[in-house]
Amino acid sequence: MPTALVVAEPGKPASSAVLELDGALRQEGFEVQRVVPDDLVLRHPHPDLLLISAALGLQRMALVSQRFLVDGRMPTIVAFPDDDLAALEECVRGGFDFVTRPFLPSLLRSRANTCWERSQLSTTVEEMAALASLREYERELRIARDIQAGFLPESMPLLDGWELAASFRPARQVAGDFYDVFTLVNGRKLALVVADVCDKGVGAALFMALIRTLLRHTAEHTGLVQDLGDDTAVALNGTAGDTALPLLSLGAGPLIQAVVGTNRYMARNHLKQAYFATMFFGVLDPWSGDLVYINGGHNPPIVVHADGRQTLLPPTGPAVGILADSSYTLGHVRLGPGDALFAYTDGVVEARNAAHSLYGTARLQEVLAATGPHAQDLLAAVDTAVRGFVGTAEQSDDITTLAVTRNLA
Repeated sequence: MPTALVVAEPGKPASSAVLELDGALRQEGFEVQRVVPDDLVLRHPHPDLLLISAALGLQRMALVSQRFLVDGRMPTIVAFPDDDLAALEECVRGGFDFVTRPFLPSLLRSRANTCWERSQLSTTVEEMAALASLREYERELRIARDIQAGFLPESMPLLDGWELAASFRPARQVAGDFYDVFTLVNGRKLALVVADVCDKGVGAALFMALIRTLLRHTAEHTGLVQDLGDDTAVALNGTAGDTALPLLSLGAGPLIQAVVGTNRYMARNHLKQAYFATMFFGVLDPWSGDLVYINGGHNPPIVVHADGRQTLLPPTGPAVGILADSSYTLGHVRLGPGDALFAYTDGVVEARNAAHSLYGTARLQEVLAATGPHAQDLLAAVDTAVRGFVGTAEQSDDITTLAVTRNLA
């Protein structure tokens, strides 16, 4: 039996309109209950037909209707005049269906069916519009993902005596992580970048594209170290005396200008958007194995030496894009035969399992220590270990890894 709930003003006997409506509904086979607004859900949680007195006013009628919203669905809602046609007019202008006296049983049933059909049609149209909007959003995300994929290197440079590999696994369709590998100084140096823009999703992906473009364009169009200005605010760490000259003669110039220039541009032009990036940017001399780098607030890359030792390359300056006058220090490490460099974003060490435990740096170092000296093997071992640790838990952050290994002589 269909159910109908008649909601009227509290504190007074039922009006003639309410009594007439009650009788007509019962003649049409409805189970009818009359309630006041404060006793709605307790008396009848989800009726088929909800008739509300217009005397309650448009605002109260809307509030009463919302109390019956369950899983995005509502019963058929109809306003009726309780001897106040002006109040009914206000409710009709507010978008509610209505019935008027005389409340004849057959006419009331027909009117209720019409209101129900209109409600269903409106719901269907809204669902179709929402589905179309969702499909358009998904299409835009696919386009954004394809564009973002175009910012990543299609292939790794081939260097005699070296192996390079990278992996990119976003938490969503688009990401704030990125990596880049490209040659500098007429192919004599190799730039290695791993970066993580704060946050995830479309906004982070837009800034990822901007920062990656600024870094690469500046590095590729910067000359030797003598092109640097007096206000570069970069010191050299780990080398002294004459040994500093070969390091600064070629690779350091593009590195310094790219990081400092990008930092200044971001801090001066996009501070309101509050996006910044942590990054590791290294320039490798494939002939000597010397690597000069700037670590801007990023997770320390790990150098796995041929003898089993591990060296972490900690930050040499703050994240890029926070303060325009940030200072950076150049770091230096030499990769010998059998050594490996592993750089990554925080999605690796901050991966969480179902118990909300962090994967952590210690586990990562154990995996690297137990893996052979091949770049692709390192990536595969870390990926397998992280996936096994996370298990059924959802990937919470973008994961990007980069490995560079020097073959044994």
